[in-house]
Amino acid sequence: MTDIFGIPLQALLGQLLLGLVNGSFYAVLSLGLAIIFGLLNIINFAHGALYMLGAFLAWMGMQYLGLNYWVMLALAPLGVALFGIILERLFLRHLYRLDHLYGLLLTFGLTLLLEGVFRSIYGVSGQPYPTPKLLQGGYNLGFMFLPIYRAWVVAASVVVCLATWFMIEKTRLGALLRAATENPKLVEAFGVNVPLMITLTYAFGVGLAGFAGVLAAPILQVSPLMGSNLIIVVFAVVVIGGMGSILGSILTGLGLGVIEGLTKVFWPEASNTVVFIIMVIVLLLRPAGLFGKVK
Repeated sequence: MTDIFGIPLQALLGQLLLGLVNGSFYAVLSLGLAIIFGLLNIINFAHGALYMLGAFLAWMGMQYLGLNYWVMLALAPLGVALFGIILERLFLRHLYRLDHLYGLLLTFGLTLLLEGVFRSIYGVSGQPYPTPKLLQGGYNLGFMFLPIYRAWVVAASVVVCLATWFMIEKTRLGALLRAATENPKLVEAFGVNVPLMITLTYAFGVGLAGFAGVLAAPILQVSPLMGSNLIIVVFAVVVIGGMGSILGSILTGLGLGVIEGLTKVFWPEASNTVVFIIMVIVLLLRPAGLFGKVK
């Protein structure tokens, strides 16, 4: 078997695949955060809890209603989006003109509330979620074994991220969204319901978190703490890519996932901190992030 720097090729490619899977979650979650911050100017610390909520909705659909993975892949993000509409209508819409700190504190409190509710009901040990039959097993490529489900996670995440980027950057709807955040009164003068657009934008951003939660359910234990273990890294990804940058969040999420995976091979001790080391370096050289714009 071929070795690269003393590391077997199969082990190296296996970690590369694991890094791509983690990077896929980073990309989808940071994309939702970038949309909410870039268009609504809210730092949504509850994103990790809503990711957890998406995974739990998928598990509850299977456990209590007998709904399979594919049905919940559509319904769970919609459920999280509806919950996001309630949050935006009741709380967040009052914070848009205030300092970012108010939104951060509110969403942090919502995170503690959601995690506490699920922890009191289900505990912290986690619930197993089976891989759907269609995506079980894998392919032996000769130089590595490729699990079908992990390949599906990467492919689904990339498609969703690119479709979201295209919608926001290249369509009339995306142009209206950007215009509504820059000059809402002018857009309203053209007959556009700006408050409704803002509500649906937040719902879409948190729906992406719910979608990532369903993708993660068969790989990770569905646990009340699964979001809190990930959200700090995702915030670092958003900062590195540039706060509010849609394309930056996608590329940075995937890239940092790969870097993290390779670090586990060549320098395992640094694998948990490499993202934050890169964040410090980027902020020293480009305070607005790799793809961010200086205001």
